[in-house]
Amino acid sequence: MADHTWMLIVIKLSLLFVVIVLRSSSLIAADEETVKGQSDGGRTDAKQPTVFVAMLVRNKAHILPWFLHYFEKLDYPKNRMRLWIRSDHNQDNSAAIVQEWLSHVKDEYSGIDFVDDPSTKRYDDNGAPFSWSEEHMKKVLELRQAALDEARRSWADFLLMVDVDNFLLNSMVLRDLIREDRLVIAPMFNASVSEHYSNFWCGMDSRGYYIRTADYVPILKWERRGVFEVPVVHSTVLVQLRNPATKLLSYHPPPGYTAAIDDIIIFAHSAKHYGIPFHIMNRDFYGYMLIPMEEHDTLEDEDEQFMHLKLEYIILEQPLERLHYIDVPERPLTKLGFDEIYLINLERRPDRRQKMLASFQELGINATIINAVDGKKLNDSYLLSLGISMLQGYADPYHGRAMTMGEVGCFLSHYLIWQDIISKNHRKIIVFEDDVRFRPYFLLKLHYMMKEAESAMPNWDLIYLGRKRLRIDEENYVRGTDSLVWPHYSYWTLSYILSYEGALKLIQQQPLGKLLPVDEYLPIMFDKHPETDWKEKFHPRTLVALSAYPLLVEPTHYTGEVGYFTDTDNSPVIGEIVSGMKVGLSAHQGSREEL
Repeated sequence: MADHTWMLIVIKLSLLFVVIVLRSSSLIAADEETVKGQSDGGRTDAKQPTVFVAMLVRNKAHILPWFLHYFEKLDYPKNRMRLWIRSDHNQDNSAAIVQEWLSHVKDEYSGIDFVDDPSTKRYDDNGAPFSWSEEHMKKVLELRQAALDEARRSWADFLLMVDVDNFLLNSMVLRDLIREDRLVIAPMFNASVSEHYSNFWCGMDSRGYYIRTADYVPILKWERRGVFEVPVVHSTVLVQLRNPATKLLSYHPPPGYTAAIDDIIIFAHSAKHYGIPFHIMNRDFYGYMLIPMEEHDTLEDEDEQFMHLKLEYIILEQPLERLHYIDVPERPLTKLGFDEIYLINLERRPDRRQKMLASFQELGINATIINAVDGKKLNDSYLLSLGISMLQGYADPYHGRAMTMGEVGCFLSHYLIWQDIISKNHRKIIVFEDDVRFRPYFLLKLHYMMKEAESAMPNWDLIYLGRKRLRIDEENYVRGTDSLVWPHYSYWTLSYILSYEGALKLIQQQPLGKLLPVDEYLPIMFDKHPETDWKEKFHPRTLVALSAYPLLVEPTHYTGEVGYFTDTDNSPVIGEIVSGMKVGLSAHQGSREEL
């Protein structure tokens, strides 16, 4: 009997130990989940508000791998987010990309509702990909209302409407929006190719048209930071669904509505009609948006707009990232119809070289790298052996000094290219220096400009793509063009196009024996230099020079900006024998950039 009692005690203790172990394991796991899901205000993932995310996808294959990458990186529990995605009238493989993405993330979100309508690629009343025809707008209004209705039926706390050409580069954007606890709020986005476009209005007239107000620019430029009530927000918008007031919001026109049939304007008028305020938030930088395309634009045009954003981030040394498992074909590298494209780069500046090569990869440019003549490796003896002597009477216009070794190296680098053009009989080439920033739509504008040049001035010798314009008021359009001007006195040789005849004219002057900086030499050769004494040393001055207008490239950094550095000016001046001038206090280093 005692043995039996003792056995029961042992069994009970064993069971109690198992219960304790299991409960401890459960508590540990719960603690780990709590730590893992810890967030705003100490709330765990399970207590975060639920967000119904609505996306409309149409003809965005060239954007989606990047958009989806940053959407995935949002710092918000995916199990509290439900995806509602609609796609239709695609002329590309947008739907296939969405399907591929969903196959990778389907188990992470609380729900996924994706519908693609592949029945037709174009609307009957206008087949252009960016046409806002009546049929297209009717479809968009129908889908946005369907998303709003479904979000309400799902008992979500919030509805996030997000356009897939908005790049949510700040991973905290959703948390920040929710934290503000507003009925309708949007994060302020910068525009990819405009300094004045964003996803909010500060003024709207009774017809639903935009009004510029004094409040707009200070908010856009972050001169005022915070959350501001505005009449219109669009593109990426968070709607609080818990508040009964927002149940009245609709994409159906409100009573008495006579304004434009447009989803943005109808939604704004609906909010105004029911007294629901809109807010824009610019407490932080949240990302970029593409500006709307025009009816005549193509998918390739929008791709070029997005390309500019990618190029800008290459300059910032923060290349935009994309989903690694989505296949994105690389743009084939070409000479863009030119015989050669040269990139001048100092071997000791691999940072600049890599940025330019990455930019060329985006643009599809096949360039030949020319190792620049390094002014820091030059000396007077070597210059004399080349027959180099400075132009008699030359002095830097700002400092009154002789040329620097960097300026000599820069001239020689360009001179070697001119020789190469002649020796290889190239008819037309492009030269890029390695501190170039490409302006929006570079490829499209270059093609258009060259078409105009060949038509209006087929005997051109040189066409500036980038320069510092010093006498803007004295420059006029080339007759019959709207992309070319006759350049006047200019600085910089950032980038230019040169013909065989132009190279021949530059070489035939034998400029090494009367040297001055290359960006002083070019204006002399097209007879627009203000220093008559310098010009008189060169005959004939018959270089036919044109310039892109607006310019197609600009410097990556301007004087005084963070990151600015010049290799030409930050080098010793040439010696007295080569320069022909006394090297003293007047021959100190300095930059003509400061003019």
